[in-house]
Amino acid sequence: MRYIGAGAIATGGIISLIKSLPLIVTTFRDSLKSMKGGKNTSGARTAQDLPMSFVLIGIAAMIVIIWLVPAIPVNFLGALLIVVFGFFFATVSSRMVGLIGSSNNPVSGMAIATLLIATITIKASGDSGITGMMGAIAIGSVICIVAAIAGDTSQDLKTGYLLGATPKKQQIGELIGVVASGLAIGGVLYLLNAAWGYGGAEVPAPQATLMKMIVEGIMGGELPWNLVFIGVFLALGLEILRVPVMPFAIGLYLPIYLNAGIMVGGVVRLCMDARKKVDEKTKERQATDGTLYCAGMIAGEGLVGILLAILAVGGITMDLSGTVNLGDIGGLALLAVMVLCLLKFSLWKKYKE
Repeated sequence: MRYIGAGAIATGGIISLIKSLPLIVTTFRDSLKSMKGGKNTSGARTAQDLPMSFVLIGIAAMIVIIWLVPAIPVNFLGALLIVVFGFFFATVSSRMVGLIGSSNNPVSGMAIATLLIATITIKASGDSGITGMMGAIAIGSVICIVAAIAGDTSQDLKTGYLLGATPKKQQIGELIGVVASGLAIGGVLYLLNAAWGYGGAEVPAPQATLMKMIVEGIMGGELPWNLVFIGVFLALGLEILRVPVMPFAIGLYLPIYLNAGIMVGGVVRLCMDARKKVDEKTKERQATDGTLYCAGMIAGEGLVGILLAILAVGGITMDLSGTVNLGDIGGLALLAVMVLCLLKFSLWKKYKE
């Protein structure tokens, strides 16, 4: 099933990229035009940007760092691929998100396309060992981050423009935010690896496993293409039937314990939206409050996971099952409390007109 799901995900990503090609070409052409003539001569505060020389020096420095730092498994060919794909996909991502919205940003398609092309190119250069595999995954990861951050930055600058912010100050803030979050996330990744390691029950990392599976299959020539092509043609059939391919493909690939909760949430939202005796404004308020509450639980779960990883590295266990064990009844009771809290802050909340 994982290989079928991998084929479906790769096809879904490429389909989303192909469907976006007309918009990609248009936005890329428009952005190049704006780069040629875009010098601020008005002197207005809301038109101040960081100097282009600073941006270009920063890009060159990052490419050299990616190429030469030993901890990053990318050679000169890989750095060149990052320059090409990064320039193209960053432009496309920022323009598409700025003009239309983040839901139209095909980050998964860009990442998968980059991973496939990078893996094939590196293999053709003769580097098909573990170094080449690590390099291909590093290239795909960098491009995925480039596309995601470009879209996020575009949304931020668009919001700042609407509010009358100074772009230069926003851009400085974006740089600080990226560096700070990169250090924080890097530290968390090392922490999780030290606590449990990736690929196990505690940190299954299905998306990373998918990238690993694709790269190993192409490099080693041992990919079960019959299963992959089942996923490919399944995705094509879904596209013909106008069923959204990527959600289906991700559901096919991810384990059932992850999909079940997503499906239950979708059914709940469907029932909430189908109510007849509630006006649309109240429905929107309740849905927004419910989403915020659930997002808070997701963030809280992540923070607790980091805390547990710190305790695991320190050799401290929180397993109290030998002393207190409420079993399935206790789990159901806790789930009921969580559902009641969610209802209290959304469906049962009284709104003042």
